[in-house]
Amino acid sequence: MGTGPTNPLMKALIERLRTHAHKSESALWRRVADDLEKPTRQRRYVNVSQLARVTTPNETIVVPGKVLGAGALPHSVVVAAWDFSEGARKQIAAAKGKCITIDELIKQKPDGKDVRIIG
Repeated sequence: MGTGPTNPLMKALIERLRTHAHKSESALWRRVADDLEKPTRQRRYVNVSQLARVTTPNETIVVPGKVLGAGALPHSVVVAAWDFSEGARKQIAAAKGKCITIDELIKQKPDGKDVRIIG
Protein backbone atom coordinates (compact mmCIF):
# COMPACT_ATOMS: atom_id res chain seq x y z
CA MET A 1 0.00 0.00 0.00
CA GLY A 2 1.44 3.38 -1.02
CA THR A 3 1.64 6.09 1.55
CA GLY A 4 0.93 9.01 -0.77
CA PRO A 5 2.05 12.55 -0.05
CA THR A 6 2.78 13.54 3.54
CA ASN A 7 2.52 17.31 3.02
CA PRO A 8 -0.83 18.36 4.56
CA LEU A 9 -1.25 21.16 1.99
CA MET A 10 -0.76 18.68 -0.85
CA LYS A 11 -3.23 16.25 0.73
CA ALA A 12 -5.81 19.03 1.07
CA LEU A 13 -5.31 20.09 -2.56
CA ILE A 14 -5.72 16.51 -3.79
CA GLU A 15 -8.95 16.18 -1.79
CA ARG A 16 -10.29 19.47 -3.24
CA LEU A 17 -9.36 18.31 -6.76
CA ARG A 18 -11.14 14.97 -6.28
CA THR A 19 -14.24 16.66 -4.85
CA HIS A 20 -14.34 19.18 -7.69
CA ALA A 21 -13.73 16.47 -10.31
CA HIS A 22 -16.68 14.50 -8.95
CA LYS A 23 -19.00 17.53 -8.89
CA SER A 24 -18.02 18.83 -12.33
CA GLU A 25 -17.47 15.38 -13.87
CA SER A 26 -14.13 16.67 -15.16
CA ALA A 27 -11.51 14.06 -16.01
CA LEU A 28 -8.82 16.77 -16.09
CA TRP A 29 -9.03 17.52 -12.36
CA ARG A 30 -9.15 13.81 -11.51
CA ARG A 31 -5.98 13.27 -13.56
CA VAL A 32 -4.20 16.19 -11.87
CA ALA A 33 -5.12 14.72 -8.45
CA ASP A 34 -3.80 11.29 -9.54
CA ASP A 35 -0.53 12.84 -10.73
CA LEU A 36 -0.04 14.83 -7.52
CA GLU A 37 -0.62 11.66 -5.48
CA LYS A 38 2.39 9.94 -7.01
CA PRO A 39 5.61 9.60 -5.00
CA THR A 40 7.94 12.61 -5.05
CA ARG A 41 10.47 10.89 -7.29
CA GLN A 42 7.74 10.34 -9.92
CA ARG A 43 6.34 13.87 -9.71
CA ARG A 44 6.75 16.10 -12.73
CA TYR A 45 9.42 18.75 -13.12
CA VAL A 46 9.08 20.97 -16.18
CA ASN A 47 11.57 23.59 -17.37
CA VAL A 48 10.48 26.87 -18.92
CA SER A 49 12.26 25.78 -22.12
CA GLN A 50 9.86 22.81 -22.40
CA LEU A 51 6.89 25.15 -21.91
CA ALA A 52 8.24 27.29 -24.76
CA ARG A 53 8.38 24.24 -27.08
CA VAL A 54 4.97 22.75 -26.34
CA THR A 55 2.71 25.75 -25.73
CA THR A 56 1.12 28.39 -27.92
CA PRO A 57 0.65 32.07 -27.04
CA ASN A 58 -2.00 32.77 -24.38
CA GLU A 59 -2.55 29.08 -23.63
CA THR A 60 -3.53 27.88 -20.15
CA ILE A 61 -1.66 24.88 -18.79
CA VAL A 62 -1.36 22.97 -15.53
CA VAL A 63 1.79 21.25 -14.28
CA PRO A 64 1.08 18.70 -11.54
CA GLY A 65 4.52 19.26 -10.05
CA LYS A 66 7.16 21.97 -10.12
CA VAL A 67 8.11 24.44 -12.87
CA LEU A 68 11.85 25.15 -13.07
CA GLY A 69 13.51 28.22 -14.59
CA ALA A 70 15.91 26.78 -17.19
CA GLY A 71 15.33 28.28 -20.64
CA ALA A 72 13.40 31.22 -22.01
CA LEU A 73 9.75 31.72 -22.85
CA PRO A 74 9.04 33.77 -26.01
CA HIS A 75 5.28 34.08 -25.50
CA SER A 76 2.69 34.64 -22.79
CA VAL A 77 1.10 31.64 -21.05
CA VAL A 78 -0.91 31.09 -17.89
CA VAL A 79 0.75 28.35 -15.84
CA ALA A 80 -0.82 26.68 -12.82
CA ALA A 81 1.44 24.38 -10.80
CA TRP A 82 2.02 22.94 -7.37
CA ASP A 83 5.26 24.94 -7.10
CA PHE A 84 7.48 27.31 -9.09
CA SER A 85 11.18 28.06 -8.73
CA GLU A 86 12.03 31.73 -8.41
CA GLY A 87 13.72 31.61 -11.84
CA ALA A 88 10.59 30.15 -13.43
CA ARG A 89 8.43 32.91 -11.94
CA LYS A 90 10.79 35.53 -13.38
CA GLN A 91 10.91 33.90 -16.84
CA ILE A 92 7.12 33.58 -17.08
CA ALA A 93 6.58 37.14 -15.81
CA ALA A 94 9.15 38.45 -18.32
CA ALA A 95 7.08 36.88 -21.12
CA LYS A 96 3.96 38.67 -19.76
CA GLY A 97 2.58 35.35 -18.54
CA LYS A 98 1.04 34.44 -15.20
CA CYS A 99 1.98 31.95 -12.49
CA ILE A 100 -1.05 30.82 -10.50
CA THR A 101 -1.93 28.07 -8.07
CA ILE A 102 -3.95 25.04 -9.08
CA ASP A 103 -6.74 26.26 -6.76
CA GLU A 104 -6.87 29.58 -8.65
CA LEU A 105 -7.11 27.70 -11.97
CA ILE A 106 -10.01 25.62 -10.64
CA LYS A 107 -11.85 28.85 -9.84
CA GLN A 108 -11.06 30.36 -13.26
CA LYS A 109 -11.85 27.25 -15.31
CA PRO A 110 -14.01 24.95 -13.17
CA ASP A 111 -14.93 22.68 -16.07
CA GLY A 112 -11.29 22.26 -17.14
CA LYS A 113 -11.99 23.23 -20.74
CA ASP A 114 -9.10 24.80 -22.70
CA VAL A 115 -6.57 23.60 -20.10
CA ARG A 116 -3.76 21.19 -20.93
CA ILE A 117 -1.63 19.09 -18.59
CA ILE A 118 2.09 19.44 -19.31
CA GLY A 119 4.86 17.28 -17.99
